[in-house]
Amino acid sequence: MTDSQKIQIAKMRTAGDGYGTIAQKLGIPLNTVKSFCRRNDIGGDIAPAAKVTKEITHCENCGREIRQIAKKKKKRFCCDKCRNAWWNSHLGQVKRKTVYHFTCPQCGKEFHIYGDNRRKYCSHYCYIAARFKGGDGHE
Repeated sequence: MTDSQKIQIAKMRTAGDGYGTIAQKLGIPLNTVKSFCRRNDIGGDIAPAAKVTKEITHCENCGREIRQIAKKKKKRFCCDKCRNAWWNSHLGQVKRKTVYHFTCPQCGKEFHIYGDNRRKYCSHYCYIAARFKGGDGHE
């Protein structure tokens, strides 16, 4: 991608053109345009055809303004990075439906795990001890 194409992408994106339109007009692959815009934080995660409401909320992680889109679910976060950061720091609010209860065959300790019903050992240490017949469980 040339420097002039990069400048054109930035101008077209700020004017409200979508990734597909830009890719078609410049003869560049769609994913190239998308990744360039994301890497350079060239705005517009709202499609030009989407009707933006006057309602403005703030990202629950960073506080950045979010313009809501009419007839769509309300956005709570401005981007995936903020969404992941917020959920990782608020694990107690995650509704975990599948929690499994096991007893480690190596050390006998009871443990609880979310999501993986095939797990046998409470830790990597116990797995290695059982697998290679060394050790007696936890240190």
